[in-house]
Amino acid sequence: MTRAARAAVLALCLATVLPGCADERPAPATSAGADAARPAPQRPTRVEVVQSLGPSSTFRPQAIYEREAPGVVTVISVGAGGGPSARDGRGLGTGFVIAGRGEVVTNAHVVTTGQGRDLRRASEVYVEFADANQVPARIVGVDPHADVALLRVDPAGLTLRPLPLGSSARLEVGSPVAAIGSPFGEPQSLSVGVISGLDRSIESLTGFRIPGAIQTDAAINHGNSGGPLVDARGRVIGVNSQISSTGGGGEGVGYAVPVDTVERSLAGLRAKGRVDYAYLGVTTVVLFPQLVRRFDLPVQRGAWVQELVPGGPAARAGLRAGTRRVRFQARPYAVGGDVITAVDGKPVRAPDDVADAIGALAPGSRVTLDVRRGARRVALDVRLGTRPADVG
Repeated sequence: MTRAARAAVLALCLATVLPGCADERPAPATSAGADAARPAPQRPTRVEVVQSLGPSSTFRPQAIYEREAPGVVTVISVGAGGGPSARDGRGLGTGFVIAGRGEVVTNAHVVTTGQGRDLRRASEVYVEFADANQVPARIVGVDPHADVALLRVDPAGLTLRPLPLGSSARLEVGSPVAAIGSPFGEPQSLSVGVISGLDRSIESLTGFRIPGAIQTDAAINHGNSGGPLVDARGRVIGVNSQISSTGGGGEGVGYAVPVDTVERSLAGLRAKGRVDYAYLGVTTVVLFPQLVRRFDLPVQRGAWVQELVPGGPAARAGLRAGTRRVRFQARPYAVGGDVITAVDGKPVRAPDDVADAIGALAPGSRVTLDVRRGARRVALDVRLGTRPADVG
């Protein structure tokens, strides 16, 4: 079938929701009587597990594409956003198969609209495979805090190619990567580049930040959202999510949610259709030498408390924020607050250390904050809450 014909069939399916459009083959007629009681013939699922390419010092984009592109899908949503890649009221994004039972991963923003408490799921979702099969998908759950969604399709009669998941724990700037997706609705598109930055902090759908994001110069455009970012061995290390752009297109700075964060989301989505995050209720800034000297702070490393959520876990535990605003190096600081130096004994050094430590815990957990309050050392026991739907 030509691409134009496939598009026409999909448009008909979306417009009229006709049963059987995804398969295009007429259902077999069933006679009355004893034959009618016979079970319908089952179409077996074919699962082709994609192995990693193995250790290699050579980056081979063609080999990566040949092995993994069949497991990358286009996700079509009705009643969701979609951005510039949307067509006829349909949002377009990318996803990829992760399990032979029909699990597909994509971004939450591909199958939802709105943010925070106003987040709404798409009314219909379809998945288009590389072999031209187009089937409806069920949203198992969405995690707006990590911008991850888990979909499930009926695997009967499909050839599924689950992609191998790697780790985002030991990535290096300069390592080669490849992105596969549907930029501007063009399916099975490959772009290559390198990891151009690590430990970035990007926006979620709730106003909270997603820490640890991977920055890449592999071209990522509208429609790539939800697709895999893979390493030289063909293992998924992130889910492509955002771009930084002044003109609306990819300009060499794209971001992927790290796969370790994605896997944590998937565990919660499989279990209960949502992911609950621990919540401290504090805004901090990381210390740097000039800031320490300007405000005569008692330590060289740590997170300086700027604001507390009234009635939040940190406020109830007695943590103190600054009360007086002073401008330094083109930004205001709240002076006089505590400095968090460690969370459960783990030193705070980098901007996301507090968020990472809290994010790894479950709501209701107890955590000890080591704090410097002027010349005093204070240990605060905090019972963590559950992160709300949005910052406000």
